[in-house]
Amino acid sequence: MKQLSEPKNSLLTIKYSPNDEILKENPPRFTWIPADDEDLPYKLQISTSKDFSDERVIEIESIPYNFYTPDYVFEPGKYYWRYSLDIEEAYNYSEIRSFTIAAETYKTPLISRKERYVGADMSHPRIWLNKEKIITFRENLSKDENYLGFKNFYNNSIEKYKGKTLVAEPLPYPENKRVVHLWRQNYMDCQEALLHIRSLAVGGILLEDESMIAGAKIALLTLAKWDVKGSTGRNYNDECAFRVVYALAFGYDWLYDYLSEAEKEQVRVPLYLRTKQVADHIMIDSRIHFSLYDSHAVRSLSSVLTPCCIAMLGENEDANKWLDYTIEYFNTIYTPWGGLNGGWAEGPMYWTSGMAFLIDALNTIKNFTGIDIYKRPFFQKTGDFIAWCNPADTYRTSFCDQSNLGQYPGHKTAANMRQFAGVTGNKMYKDYYDAVFKREPEIEDAFYNNGWWDFNFDDMVYHHDYRDVEYSKGGEVSGVKHFADIGWVSINKNIDNPEEHLFFLTKSSPYGSVSHSHGDQNSFLLQAYGEPLVIRSGHYIGFNTSMHRDWRRQTKSHNSILINGQGQYAEMDKAKQLMAKGHVCEVSEKENHIYIKENATAAYRENVSYIKDYTREIYFVENEYFVIVDSIELENNAEIDWKLHSLYEYILDGDKFTTQGEKAKLSGKFVYCSSGVKAVTKTDEFEGVNPEEIKGLDKEWHLSMITETAKNHVLVTLLIPSKAEEKKIVTAIKDDQGHDVYFYFNYDGKVFSLRTDGNKRY
Repeated sequence: MKQLSEPKNSLLTIKYSPNDEILKENPPRFTWIPADDEDLPYKLQISTSKDFSDERVIEIESIPYNFYTPDYVFEPGKYYWRYSLDIEEAYNYSEIRSFTIAAETYKTPLISRKERYVGADMSHPRIWLNKEKIITFRENLSKDENYLGFKNFYNNSIEKYKGKTLVAEPLPYPENKRVVHLWRQNYMDCQEALLHIRSLAVGGILLEDESMIAGAKIALLTLAKWDVKGSTGRNYNDECAFRVVYALAFGYDWLYDYLSEAEKEQVRVPLYLRTKQVADHIMIDSRIHFSLYDSHAVRSLSSVLTPCCIAMLGENEDANKWLDYTIEYFNTIYTPWGGLNGGWAEGPMYWTSGMAFLIDALNTIKNFTGIDIYKRPFFQKTGDFIAWCNPADTYRTSFCDQSNLGQYPGHKTAANMRQFAGVTGNKMYKDYYDAVFKREPEIEDAFYNNGWWDFNFDDMVYHHDYRDVEYSKGGEVSGVKHFADIGWVSINKNIDNPEEHLFFLTKSSPYGSVSHSHGDQNSFLLQAYGEPLVIRSGHYIGFNTSMHRDWRRQTKSHNSILINGQGQYAEMDKAKQLMAKGHVCEVSEKENHIYIKENATAAYRENVSYIKDYTREIYFVENEYFVIVDSIELENNAEIDWKLHSLYEYILDGDKFTTQGEKAKLSGKFVYCSSGVKAVTKTDEFEGVNPEEIKGLDKEWHLSMITETAKNHVLVTLLIPSKAEEKKIVTAIKDDQGHDVYFYFNYDGKVFSLRTDGNKRY
């Protein structure tokens, strides 16, 4: 019997799970690190006995990958599991691991491969509507020309393509070197091609309009001639590739009965080859069932493999294999960016794009197979992440990459929230949608809208699939909420009234600066009374521009600290990005304050090898003001640069500072610096950014409090948000007579006392 290889967990890899856990999702999701560089079949044993001696040992064979979801619900209790290779040569079993099924769980079994497609209607179309639903839709449309918003879809998404030729195939980049504006224009052109085919196909089929069907066919057959390995291939521009192959799949599926056998083959060949490009990248190159953090690869499960494989299902074995992989990934591993709390470590904008594609995929899978992946706990709760961490009335106050930086949460974010309202019945999510569209009824014609979505089609689809939803009252967005899965903590006060709303957000994340995250552990953001006061600094120019690479990703653009001018690791080594992590140590609500403690020591270690500890404590006192305590311990002497960013110029007055907008202002004071204040400065420069990228863009202001050098530092900072015309006074008194240092903050006759460690003064 051969020895099974059991590699150790690493930062980048999937984990052995479940491992001595109490599970709230039933059945368990089994994952383990592959035993070889290539994927081999496995077998899995589950038992109620640690020595696997009981008569109820369950064995599952021929598991093709290192992850598995059973097709039945477990009884509550403790279980043990192990796995081995299921090949001709005999291998021993793995280490035995355990799990406990809680009494109350989400019940989410997955139909086995053998039974998965038994009830599926294998006629075409399969994506969204099948033949029976098309007939019903036509009947209702004959009675109401605007049934489910069809008239709006017709006027805005069909009419403009009637009689038009398909957009030209994008040209390669000059000298094949990627240029941001051409990269974006090319995928927007591919989006046009997708909408052209989908709009005419849907309109033509539903209205039985031969001219529209003919127009859709011409466009589809033209698109099929585009070079599979050219400027729209996956390896050249994956955003183009995703749109082109989806367009081929949708056109092939909806126009199937109107294509000759020769025409079907003309489409089927590039559809298969383009799908294979993506599948190979997902399953072989990136191998996301082993190494988790390839954002585009995970997203392409939704945008490519789901619709393309369903369109081709039954025509070749690869489509079946790829679709099984996708459904099982969604049911087992998904999502690498969050957990049971519903958080999304890549931030709200990438939640928006990720969820939008995923929503289409999950709806397609549900309509075609009956499998409802929405029942999983992540999807039941992920709307909370947006409601709490990206409120509808806020801007410049959320973390990670944001293509709409400086804008309020967009219409697609809102549309996603409505979808999760439809899935869960949570009225809070529907209220978010209503708030966004009430503020901005017209959808902005920006690239992250018209280059990505057709709101007219999506709106019609939603109203068809979720027209009978009854909304119940959801949870309240008030007080503090900790998304432990991603290390984000949000405070909201008076969220129902934008002019009185106070929003505070901080993060210290186990994801570090990986993917679309930044070097911003222990950073925070603040909006109050309708205006951002402590901001996410920078402008969105494009991924990997100097503004992105040398400013927005770097700690100097965030509201955290530099140590001798050095920030957290934020370069492109994915392993180091994950090592540059933070940790939220405690979140609690006290009688007169909210307390948050977070630690970002590991985030600095790559650039500051002599760091021993960096802890930030945040006190939100009496729902009115903040006290920030930073404690830094080093092996060498160093100065600290304490950063704060604003849209408005700072007025400096000794240890005090103020920044004010039209509606709100922020007053602050450096109450205490154990090592002594060397300087307090302000600037409106974006250090290290190519000046050409920021010509004509709005200025921002950056505050620095620089300390004297020391090994240990304790910094106490007072932040007082108020309305612009309000004079809110908080006095601070220091008492260092004893061993420790005490501070007393007085506001409106109420005293808040705070103690810091006197040992760190020297």
